[in-house]
Parts: sequence; structure tokens; C-alpha cells
Amino acid sequence: MKRKKVVLLGSTGSIGCSTLEVARRLPEQIELIGLAANASVEKLVAQVRETGVKHVALADVSKEAELRARLPAGVEVHLGAEGLVELACLAEADMVLVAIVGTGGLHPALAAIECGKDLAVASKEILVMAGEVITTAAEKHGVKILPVDSEHNAIFQCLEGHRGGVDEVSRLILTASGGPFRQTPAAELAEVTVERALKHPTWDMGPKITIDSATLFNKGLEMIEARWLFGIGMERIDVIVHPQSIIHSMVEFIDGSVLAQLSRTDMVFPIQYALTWPDRLNGGLERIDFAQLAKLDFEAPRDDVFPALGLARRAGLAGGTLPAVFNAANEVAVAAFVDGKLPFPGIWELVSEVMDRHSWGQASSLESVIAADAWAREAGAAVMGNWAPMAR
Repeated sequence: MKRKKVVLLGSTGSIGCSTLEVARRLPEQIELIGLAANASVEKLVAQVRETGVKHVALADVSKEAELRARLPAGVEVHLGAEGLVELACLAEADMVLVAIVGTGGLHPALAAIECGKDLAVASKEILVMAGEVITTAAEKHGVKILPVDSEHNAIFQCLEGHRGGVDEVSRLILTASGGPFRQTPAAELAEVTVERALKHPTWDMGPKITIDSATLFNKGLEMIEARWLFGIGMERIDVIVHPQSIIHSMVEFIDGSVLAQLSRTDMVFPIQYALTWPDRLNGGLERIDFAQLAKLDFEAPRDDVFPALGLARRAGLAGGTLPAVFNAANEVAVAAFVDGKLPFPGIWELVSEVMDRHSWGQASSLESVIAADAWAREAGAAVMGNWAPMAR
């Protein structure tokens, strides 16, 4: 394959670090040309020295002086939200991988598409909040949106080369590990601590996504993402609990056949495929030993105990600004839980209450979804302050 020039937004997070690992393994095929971080100056400088990139962006402008003092000579610095957009539009870039948590990735993602860059998406907010805007722009500018999440990357691989399109798809089946509480009795969930919620049985992830996995909100967000990535209705997107996390997702076709994608539980696998698509390369990744695997288990999610999937389906079916509200309210709830201000089941309760209070609106622009996000955060704070169940 031709050497691909990649801009990486969110280089110091877990996805960013795994992307650097992919680049190390495939130096002849992947060249990182721009790195962006939020505030981790020390880590960003170390990455610049390793990769030799000539462009960096830092969202936290208060650390500009520290960054400039530590960077090698000849590195151009881009700052703040505008700097992220500048990096996403570098003329020499072939692809932009967005791994920025929160709404900060929305404008750079759209800018990359409008500049004709393929977009690798690791930030759930981009498609959950602005799926209509992003997919419409990608179609208009003839660029590809490549999923980095292991579940969506698995579905992408299962559909790759399928000539019949989604009309021949019966269901997309997202697999979920079930998190640390998949068998915990409902009556005990009110006593769950932050420390317990952060102990994921399979994946090593950041705190927000780890807690989202424990509540199944992570899977709910992925359902909405899948709706936009693959142009399929929410009614044809299901979730199955698969504790081993070896099957990353499946596609069931109308003839009853099911295709599944399997690999080790390492984010390097989907990141590599997103970066090297349409080629497959040997990056030296560990293979599955089926003789040692022993078994693969499956079970239905406990929707009555973990209502996140139902809330996500409601948001995805309604569309408009409700998915943005769903996402933002969950962020508020998770932050409150981590701060000890909300019990574990209160995460679902708060999101449901905020969704109930929302007046539906169209999500035809980034401004409309960002406004819905801001409204949901204010509403979440109001619920926290006024809703009696939150005080227990």
C-alpha cells in the first residue's frame, strides 16, 4: 500500500497511544504527520520526539509557553479549538483519526471531511451527536468514514465487499462484555463504588468509558453510532452480552447466515485496519489460539436492570437533538457518580429525567447539536440539585 499520512487528534489518550503502536509496527505504511493533545504536554513532547512530526496542537492554551519551551526546533504549534481544525486540514494529510473525548472533536471532524480527508472515528460523540451532519458531509465530499471502535470496525469488516448492501442485512449485533456487574443482583447496584465500577473484566480503558461499560451506556452510544455508520434503522440493531470479548460484533443477513469478526482483545487490531484499509497487513499482532480459547459464552442483556439500552433506542428512534441530550446527560451523570454525588443506579435515572424534559429539535448543524448538549448539561445540573432520589 501507499504510505498513508495520518493526523492523530487525541494522541495522549488510550486510543492515541495504541495508534502510535500501530505506526511503530508499520513504519513503511503509516506516517504520523500531526499530533494533538488536550493538556498532556510532557507526553505530547515525548511523542513528537519519537515520531518526528512537524505539527502539533494543544487544546489547553494556558500551557502554550511550556509546550514551546520543550519542543524540538522546527515544530509548528497550533492552539485551542482553532488549532485542532488547522491540524485536521493539513494539506499533506490523507486521513484524520479523531480520538478526542467530548464535543471537542466535532468541528475538526467536519473540517477534515470538508477538506477531503478520510475520517477514522474513535470519538463516540461525533456520530452520536452529529451523525446526520457528518454522514451527509462525507457523502457530499466523497470521503470515507472508518470506524475505530472494535464493535463497529467488526461490523465494517463483516460488511466489506457485500454487494447487497443493508437491504440484505437482518440485524447488526453488537457484542458487550457486560461489564463488572453483569451478574450482580439489582438490589446490590445501589452500593456500587467508583473503585468497583472502574475494574473492567476485559478491557483497559479510560475512566469514563469504563463506567459506561459498567452501566451499558457505552453499548447504547454504539447503537446510535451504528445507525449512522451503516445507514440502518435502530430497530435492526441489537446487543448480546459476550463476556470473553473475542467476537467483536456480528452481522445477521436475511437468509439467516451470520458473519462475525474475531480477534484478541487489543484495540491495536481495529485501529490498524482503519488506518490500512482497504489493505490488510501483517503488523505482528498476536493470533487467537482456538485450542486454548475453550468456549465462547452469550447471554441476553438484563434490560430491566440496565436500562441504558432502552434509553439509547428511544434516543436513536427519535433522532434530532435527543441523542445529543442522551450523550450529554450521561456525561453529567457519570461525573456526578465519580464525585460521590450520585449512586450508581442514579446514572440511568438522571439521563431518563433529562430526556423527559427535552423538547425535540432538528440536528441539521453542529450548532444545533452543541446547543442541545449545553441544554442537557444545564438540565442535568438542575436535576442533581432538585431531584430528591439523587440525595440518597
